[in-house]
Amino acid sequence: MLKDITIGQYFPAKSPVHSLDPRYKILIMTIFIVSLFFIKSFWPYIFVFAWLFLTIVAAKIPVNMVLKGLKPLRLILIFTFIMNLFFIPGEEIFRMGFLSISREGLVQAIFMAIRLVLLVVGTSLLTLTTSPLALTEGIEKLMSPLKRVGFPAHAIAMMITIALRFIPTLIDEADKIMKAQMARGADFESGNVLNRAKNLVPLLVPLILNALRRAEELATAMESRCYRGDEHRTKLNPLRITGKDHLHFALNMIFFIAVCASRWMPVPLP
Repeated sequence: MLKDITIGQYFPAKSPVHSLDPRYKILIMTIFIVSLFFIKSFWPYIFVFAWLFLTIVAAKIPVNMVLKGLKPLRLILIFTFIMNLFFIPGEEIFRMGFLSISREGLVQAIFMAIRLVLLVVGTSLLTLTTSPLALTEGIEKLMSPLKRVGFPAHAIAMMITIALRFIPTLIDEADKIMKAQMARGADFESGNVLNRAKNLVPLLVPLILNALRRAEELATAMESRCYRGDEHRTKLNPLRITGKDHLHFALNMIFFIAVCASRWMPVPLP
């Protein structure tokens, strides 16, 4: 299940989505996340799902690879759905003992489940189609105006990118450690919640130690290469926004403005 996490992974391919300027991709993804919270009826989600599917196809990413990122979130999705289903008051449509389901609770539970799925799939697309180096440069360029007030834009961008870059590495290490512990008789699946939490100690301790060791090795490697942040730093391939980038950005903005505007359209909840 650990290898099913797609956030932080990069899928190399030659596609219009991969070649899009990373600054525009970050802005599009940010507005995509914001637009999801403007939706108050179900029909706009149809267009959002269609937009995601077309983006995945255009990026030449296997659909199964994107969808498998939802597997680690199954428990969160189920928990969120149940909490909204049973604990939101309203017009009662079903009762079982002391538990009751309201019409408003059912609608809100479905809303939250759809929203979480879209958030995970959408954010995964950003890292799947953007290399860590381009992501760092894009974040730094977007935050560069803040440098005038002393904001460490380059340092923040580098930390974010390193964190995303090492997610797949830590997942692989956790999988290897888990298999090694299971070969020695460790059980990570049976028992109640407390027993499972205790059984995770043999996994977390070596994982944390390996993460600290990798961080120290990375710091040493950067210092040995005379890394000094963005001071007097030049770019081998500087970012350049083309007319194609402007066109893609404009089309996406029109789409998301329409999605946000659907909030004020007179369409009642089902």
